[in-house]
Amino acid sequence: MFMNFRRIHKCQCVQLLTTGLILCVVMVCWEELDHHVVSHMRSYTYRYLVNSYDFLNSSFAITSNHHNREDGSDGEDSELVNYAYLINHPGKCGGAGADGKSWDDVLLLLFVKSSPENFERRQAIRDTWGNESFVWSKLGASVRLVFALGVHPDAEQRSRVQSALLQEDQAYGDLIQQNFLDTFHNLTTKLILQFHWGHEYCPQAHFLMSADDDIFVHMPNLVKYLRELLSTKTGARNLWVGHVHRGAPPVRRKKSKYHVPDDLYPWPSYPDYTAGAGYVVSGDVAAKIYHATLVLNSSIYIDDVFMGICAKAMGVSPQEHVYFSGEGKAPYHPCIYDHMITSHGHAKDVRSLWQAATDPTVHSHSRGFMGSLYCTAVRVMMLCLPYYQNTYSCMAAFT
Repeated sequence: MFMNFRRIHKCQCVQLLTTGLILCVVMVCWEELDHHVVSHMRSYTYRYLVNSYDFLNSSFAITSNHHNREDGSDGEDSELVNYAYLINHPGKCGGAGADGKSWDDVLLLLFVKSSPENFERRQAIRDTWGNESFVWSKLGASVRLVFALGVHPDAEQRSRVQSALLQEDQAYGDLIQQNFLDTFHNLTTKLILQFHWGHEYCPQAHFLMSADDDIFVHMPNLVKYLRELLSTKTGARNLWVGHVHRGAPPVRRKKSKYHVPDDLYPWPSYPDYTAGAGYVVSGDVAAKIYHATLVLNSSIYIDDVFMGICAKAMGVSPQEHVYFSGEGKAPYHPCIYDHMITSHGHAKDVRSLWQAATDPTVHSHSRGFMGSLYCTAVRVMMLCLPYYQNTYSCMAAFT
């Protein structure tokens, strides 16, 4: 047999060129591959095969180490800093003091995380799903709404914005503000504010909800859901419910605002946590998170991740609810409104959505066998087909 050496050399050259081209592509696109593929493979392996986060209690315990705070000064870890209240309403939930006044029975303490300049968003919430009078008169439920804020980060605008906030609070009495810069990297400080304020001034609340100011909450559906939980034999205990992220990897891309360096969090996977846009915890879990914030280092500036760290350290696991949205916006349709709890991304259409979602005729679409079948088909079309992205999961269509 005769071998064609020229052909062999040509094949080897093609292989070398192909290999070189692939390596070049991998090198150029490595950051994207690492972020979208490799990091997720590592995190899922850690989460589902190892599934041990024993390091949390030791590695995140408060130490005497100092960290740079965002205001540019060197200070202790934020959980060791008692930020002064600039605006506070200790009597929002009633009280139990020397005057003999008893605590009010509060079904839900609702904390909305808001930026100081977002007056229009706060007003829209007061006029719609956060309206305490509506919830009491129409649903017979006691809800307390407060907005959690820091101070405006721009020193030149701070005085003007603060003056406007004081006027706003004088009119509505629902702002809770501490003296820290209201920035993305201080969201964990804002989370700590919520649980500390709740523990101090509203410990009797059956539930605590944390939500962004661009969230829509279908309050009638939420109140119904919470009451069903309270009516169970065990009552509502050990509850942390929302849109759950499982086995999420830390973002290592330096350009991302969610970037977490290895020296801050060296492990390949976060503990399970709910999206910070909107979640609910029972009163006993709120107390556990409060105590966790006293002993755990809050240098993780992604608040929902820090919440997951606190909960894991306290033995609390998040529960998935298909009608709590994460980063997504719910489709606009009566068959969706019939079940929705939260929807994200509503900075400008809260009033119109509230009017549509709470219209008395909404439930008529799903009544009876044919109505239920129709709405199931509609939800399948909206939630299970690929052209709808980043909304409720397909499972919600059959719930």
